[in-house]
This record gives sequence, structure tokens and C-alpha cells, in this order.
Amino acid sequence: MVNVTKRIDGRKQDELRPMEAKVGIIKRANGSAMFKIGNTIAIAAVYGPRELYPGFLQHPTKGILRCEYNMMAFSGSGDRVKPGGSRRAKEISLVTQRALLPVLDLSAYAGAVIDVFIELVQTDAGTRCAGITAAAMALADAGIPMKDLITAVSVGKAGGKLVTDLNYLEDSEEGGVDLPLAMSTRTGQVTLLQMDGILSKEELKELLALGKKASEKIKEVQVKALLDKFSGKE
Repeated sequence: MVNVTKRIDGRKQDELRPMEAKVGIIKRANGSAMFKIGNTIAIAAVYGPRELYPGFLQHPTKGILRCEYNMMAFSGSGDRVKPGGSRRAKEISLVTQRALLPVLDLSAYAGAVIDVFIELVQTDAGTRCAGITAAAMALADAGIPMKDLITAVSVGKAGGKLVTDLNYLEDSEEGGVDLPLAMSTRTGQVTLLQMDGILSKEELKELLALGKKASEKIKEVQVKALLDKFSGKE
């Protein structure tokens, strides 16, 4: 069971950093969203569906999803981020695509591509999770058929304790564990699960429970942002 011992930033072990979300922030995109959690800010833009060129890349029965993740220069916590692609950015782009695909219905878009561009404008850990969360909202904003909104959060071990939503200091701790998790809260399907570090089976079980609880709170923020846009409240 998770206790209420305070963390380095004053949060409880199962407490998320403050969140903000907004949809429809890029007018020329088919869909767009901003998601902020703590000091990490992700912006996602969706372009498409549009015809995919060259033709040999097209799928005959469904659309193709492409994701591109990028950290803007000087977005990091102290270290300058090199502009342009990197191995890490390519890896996160791929896991983002795989995390989102299970809830998308692309059967109406044969021969087309949907491009998702994710920019991290400010980072303080949890960047891939923030990017996935923003991308899910942007896809919904673009009107792409979805079975559910994917939410993503990092859980892990810091200071010997199991915690939700690691910040930069916790994520950088030697001997700690970082476990990015993406899921559909409606079905319980986990679409991303990575782990950096060592856990017992019981600890993993507890972290998955923490992640599910946090994901439900994140989804509330996603849904509110979408409702605010489409109800004209923003």
C-alpha cells in the first residue's frame, strides 16, 4: 500500500503534478492540443488524413499513422537539446505511434496518411508521456475515429518509494526506476510499457495500479479540454 510520505517537491507518492490542457491551439492543423504537467509542456499537431506519396507507401485497406517527436532547443532541464532528429527522438516517435494505434480506426482512410507532430517546448521529465497524451487529444480534435483516448504517465521508484509522475530530480536518481505507461482507461488495455531499472513482481503490480489511477485523472483533464472547445467555452 502506498503511504502519504511527502516527496522532494512536497507531493504525496500517488500525486500528479498540476495539469493543464487545451485543444485547437494551431489553426492550420486538422487537430492540435497542448498538455502541461508540472514544468513539462507538449504540443501536438495533426495533419491529415491526406494522400500518401509516393504511392508504394500507401496501405490498400487503411490509413497510415506517422508520429514525429521532437524536443525544442533549450527545452531541457539545464542541458541544451541539440536541434534535429536523434536516436532517442526516433525511438520515442515509434513508441508513440505504437501507443496510439490500438485505439484508432483508420479503415476509412485507405491510401492516406495521418501525420502527428509533437514538440516538447519545456521539459521536466515525463516527456514521452506528455507527448502521447497531447497527441491523443489532437487526434480527437482532428475527428479521427477513436475507441478511447490514450493517456500516458510515468510511474516508478524514487527514494526507495513507489511514486506517480516522476519529476526531473526523481527521474535522474541513481538506482531509481522509471516506468512510462500508456493505456486505454475504458478497456484497461496497456499500449505502452517500458521500464528502466529493477522491480519486484509486487512492486510492478503496485506501480501498474498507481498508473491506472493516475491515468483516470489525466483522462478527466483530456475530456474537459475537448468538451471546452466543442461547447464553445474556451
